Amino acid sequence: MAGSNKTNITPPRWLLAELTYKCPLQCPYCSNPLDYAQHSDEISTDDWKRVLSEARKMGAVQLGFSGGEPLTRQDLPELVQHARELGYYSNLITSGYGLTEEKIIQLKEAGLDHIQISIQASTQDLNDHIAGTESFHSKQEVARLVKKHGYPMVLCVVIHRENIHQMADILAMAEELGADYVELANTQYYGWAHANRDLLMPTQEQYQEAEEIAQAFKEKVAGKMKIYYVIPDFHEDRPKACMNGWGTTFLTIAPDGVALPCHSARELPGLDCPNVNDASISEIWHESKAFNFFRGTEWMQEPCKSCDEKDKDFGGCRCQAYLLTGDMYKTDPVCSKSPDKHIITEAIESARLSALASNEKPLIFRNSKNSKAY
Repeated sequence: MAGSNKTNITPPRWLLAELTYKCPLQCPYCSNPLDYAQHSDEISTDDWKRVLSEARKMGAVQLGFSGGEPLTRQDLPELVQHARELGYYSNLITSGYGLTEEKIIQLKEAGLDHIQISIQASTQDLNDHIAGTESFHSKQEVARLVKKHGYPMVLCVVIHRENIHQMADILAMAEELGADYVELANTQYYGWAHANRDLLMPTQEQYQEAEEIAQAFKEKVAGKMKIYYVIPDFHEDRPKACMNGWGTTFLTIAPDGVALPCHSARELPGLDCPNVNDASISEIWHESKAFNFFRGTEWMQEPCKSCDEKDKDFGGCRCQAYLLTGDMYKTDPVCSKSPDKHIITEAIESARLSALASNEKPLIFRNSKNSKAY
């Protein structure tokens, strides 16, 4: 049974408000749950305002408006204004699809601090194929408008086997658009990306070449543009420090009001994740089973339990451990100390063989029809 160490619970600092699972895009690496269509209820504007207020009172300072596509919520400007009044630094995490200049001005006046635009590739054909929507030109135009209206220009490009060969062109596009920040986010294999892993995972050689290109470009634009290269942990010896420690920093609220220690925690069995309709944020954070489940180190098994790095990586990602081993208590198989490290080696080899196959299966795109199948 998982344990908790409740003697020193730190307050949430980062609130991710997943306003909706609705999205005009169909990206095959989407981090939304595979069965998102079964969670179609959305909490009201007043409920969201209460959530923002309660989390801010506890000490949350960073706020991300996410989804799905948060622009589909008509109350977004109202929520942004409420966040401004509470003193949050707010960030809109968006595909940019449907973001007009009028809406950008409206959000600016409401007090939005930051807009992050995602682009799927450096060419129209590939971008629109991955997104499942004709969106390339509108995304570029939105990026220019964001810059025009005084926001930091932040581009996020999820990197995978379909677009990793475009690394140099992606960076050139970012420079042409005047990006201030570029996040090159190597795909993390949860949700839809896990279902498409064999088709999305690049080879070790592709990763190395892409990283060399990114690092060289980073040096070239030093002082003008910041490049964040998110390392793919499948090719690392140690797992990422998931969420900076379970129940220490990050709080996610799903569209239906379910409170999650991380955005993928719905997949874990037995957590009984609470809902903001039934409890306050303070009660959820301090008292709920879900947020205490993997707090501290009492829950750990070997080799994590006696590892001198357990306070650094916290045993790795619980969702990844569950997806890969079927046991959420196990050491994240990414870790070289894990007895299940072979699972990662086999996954990398499976993806390599998939890339060589002449009859490679098609990607499963994120949409409601496919969601109902899970």
